[in-house]
Amino acid sequence: MSDENCTNPNCNCSCKHEPVENAIETKAGKDSDRRDFLKYAGMSLVGLGLGPALAYWLQDDNETKIKEIVKNPAIINGKAQRFTILHTSDIHGQLDIHDEFFMENGKPVFKKRGGFATLKTMVTELRKQNPLNTLLVDGGDCFQGSAMASLTQGTAIVPLANKLNYDLVLPGNWEVAYGKDMMMYDMNSYSAAKVCANMFHKDDKEHDLLFPPFQIFNLGGTRIGFIGYNDPLTPIRQSPDYSKGIQFTKPEKSLAKYVKILREERGCSMVFVISHMGLAQQIHLSDLECAQGVDYILGADTHERVREPIQGKFSKVTEPGAFGSFIGKLDIVIEKGKIKEEVYQLLDVDPEKYHEDPEMKGLVEKAKRPYKKLLEEVLGQTKTPLLRYYIIETPMDNLITDAVMWRMKTDIAVSNGFRFCPPLVPDPKTGLADITRDYLWSMLPVNSEVKTADVKGKQILNWLEQELENAFSKDAKKRFGGWFVRFNGMQVTFTIGNEKGKRVKEVCIKNELLDPEKTYTMAACEREGDPDNMLCRMRNVHNPVSQNVLLHDVLEAYLAEFSPVAPKIEGRAIATDAPADLLTQVLGGVNYQFR
Repeated sequence: MSDENCTNPNCNCSCKHEPVENAIETKAGKDSDRRDFLKYAGMSLVGLGLGPALAYWLQDDNETKIKEIVKNPAIINGKAQRFTILHTSDIHGQLDIHDEFFMENGKPVFKKRGGFATLKTMVTELRKQNPLNTLLVDGGDCFQGSAMASLTQGTAIVPLANKLNYDLVLPGNWEVAYGKDMMMYDMNSYSAAKVCANMFHKDDKEHDLLFPPFQIFNLGGTRIGFIGYNDPLTPIRQSPDYSKGIQFTKPEKSLAKYVKILREERGCSMVFVISHMGLAQQIHLSDLECAQGVDYILGADTHERVREPIQGKFSKVTEPGAFGSFIGKLDIVIEKGKIKEEVYQLLDVDPEKYHEDPEMKGLVEKAKRPYKKLLEEVLGQTKTPLLRYYIIETPMDNLITDAVMWRMKTDIAVSNGFRFCPPLVPDPKTGLADITRDYLWSMLPVNSEVKTADVKGKQILNWLEQELENAFSKDAKKRFGGWFVRFNGMQVTFTIGNEKGKRVKEVCIKNELLDPEKTYTMAACEREGDPDNMLCRMRNVHNPVSQNVLLHDVLEAYLAEFSPVAPKIEGRAIATDAPADLLTQVLGGVNYQFR
């Protein structure tokens, strides 16, 4: 390992130099230093035949276009029909108005967004624009990711979601967090229709589906079909016990079959895939032969904010952000079975524009009442924004690994590459933000036990290479939805654009170059269902010990000792070919930018 290829100006290395059978019909750049990386990142997508994005109107122009559609004589005379799809996803149990992150002019900006009461008002207003032909769908990860979700295993969230009057819901990868039985209970508590074509009971991957594979809706005399897919990598990404009793298949196995059924047998004029696989996998799917006949892939999982649909070879792809901060709105005009107009918008759930619905606000407060004292307890304060949007390193996970390192006194402390949890921003007057128990549950909705083990230097190298492959594989279908693993005690320099197994350039542990033959101590959270000799997906570790302390307890003790904290990005992980504030796995080859 050497520093000869380390060209990142932020590098501060301190050492010397990384089935149909039960389907239901329902009515209703940086500049020169990034060019090589951008070229690489687009290769897997361009190589799949991905074309340029469609020339969609800007948001202001879209508003004008909607007004023109409403006044269209063909629609007024009933010769054409307009229907609207409203799409949310990855709400992660966030019930209240919260801080939200935006990137504007290359700088982070924070604004208040979301909240179920705001969402209720907004959905009601949007439905009024097209009252008879509007469909509200959710793409998964709704009832996991917050204190209220975790403490009630989702049962407090679903009744509130029902008050939004969803028409269709898909399970996401985190819907399995409470186990199969609880997931089925929560999903079946939705008043909306359910859909998922690739989750099966036990070992029967042919017939024993958990949910209907597709749903059909009649909107303005137009039949529209929806096929659902969850991420087939879910049992690997999450703790294995979560998915016990559930088998997953890849969309490629069944998508063409269902498209044919919907188009040819059921007479659908349009076919949508509602999926929870991450933007890279969804773009990949849009370019496969099996996606012929799919008009849109309404995606989810990676919390990406697609503001102009991404045009694949066969389908367009969207994704509507996270935490109830955004709604994707798609307006379609169909005349004589043919699409005449398409207008897509990503709309902010802005509490200044849409005032909170009093009834929903009251229901949220009622649901929280039994936990109010617990949730509002202040555990500490932060002087810097806590956020998790960056793919390579985040202030939030630096705080977590700082705490684990402090408590366990190991050489290395590790936190998984989670995405959930909205930001927490200090008050400009006081310079502080309270870290409540409620917020701790949003940071860590899985309160796992801390585990330590001894690991060889060469194991660390191989593990880091695999973690980089999980996040940045050139084969899009192999990319996990999560980001790169986070850590304390190490400084890792890597090149994303390199081949698998050749990305890590340098690893320093406690300011010394990693020794492949040396044994190091490592701490991470236990993953339920993993073998005893596995630690954070690292296999064959030595002397594994569960420390009988929960991760929440570690954070609470750390905050009690060191508050106010001030975590920031400090170069623990450095990509030679991408900036420290990298915000998406999808770079190059498509007209997309996270903002």
